[in-house]
Amino acid sequence: MKVVFASTPDQEQRIARLIQKFYADIFPKYFTDEEIKEFQTLKVLHTSTRHFEYFGTLREAYQVICGLETIYSILEMAEIDEKYEDMFNRNVEILERFELSFPFHFSQFSQEKEANTDTRFSVYTKPANEWLV
Repeated sequence: MKVVFASTPDQEQRIARLIQKFYADIFPKYFTDEEIKEFQTLKVLHTSTRHFEYFGTLREAYQVICGLETIYSILEMAEIDEKYEDMFNRNVEILERFELSFPFHFSQFSQEKEANTDTRFSVYTKPANEWLV
């Protein structure tokens, strides 16, 4: 008999938060708001109940979390070194194995888009504060 531990709601929430961080922190640095809106339409990094059933064990959920965190860590660097390309690709493969769409190549993130160097005005970026002035 083999004992398998199911993923927890906390892990599912962690995955959802990480995906939201991609849309709020990473994508605005490299893509326009129109492109990001298209990513949502194309269901890039989209999860559904079916996904959480698919990576339903602790091990599988942790693989997805680690894949997302690793890619996020690489992409949030000020200058992305090419030595991380293999690690990036390996973690994209992990996400794709669990049917999470991440249709990007490492080269798309090698330089921030000139138009997006100031991400303060993106619809997707988290506001610096929530005070109404």
